[in-house]
Amino acid sequence: MFFGEYAYKLDDKGRVPLPPKFRRDMREAVVLTKGPEKCIRAYPLAEWKRLADELASKALTSASQRKLNRAIFGTAFSAAFDKQGRIGLPLPLRLHAEIGDSVVVVGVNQSVELWNEDLWKTERASSEEQADQILEGMGGS
Repeated sequence: MFFGEYAYKLDDKGRVPLPPKFRRDMREAVVLTKGPEKCIRAYPLAEWKRLADELASKALTSASQRKLNRAIFGTAFSAAFDKQGRIGLPLPLRLHAEIGDSVVVVGVNQSVELWNEDLWKTERASSEEQADQILEGMGGS
């Protein structure tokens, strides 16, 4: 499980470290893909395989299912940690997420999101504002 938020600077080659506790669960490999809210999603290989299996179990006869597969798998990149615990963020993903020289790394349960700092501040405020309403709808308090 991934949680917490951490601010980092990208180096001149577009590499960013991830928190040591995140690296432990991602040491086998990391899969990076576009997140729906202008972020980059990072999955440990085991979680990526689970997602792939779940999507593979759906019928590919639906145009929407094929489009979903293209959107998720067609924009994915494999990454590995270097000796300093950094991963390279591919330029297409950095452009999608509007990530410049700094990034906020956010643990979101089974995956990790990488955000432009300003976009993250806006998303975090929106998420916190809606969290109570969502919990109430789930029967929580």
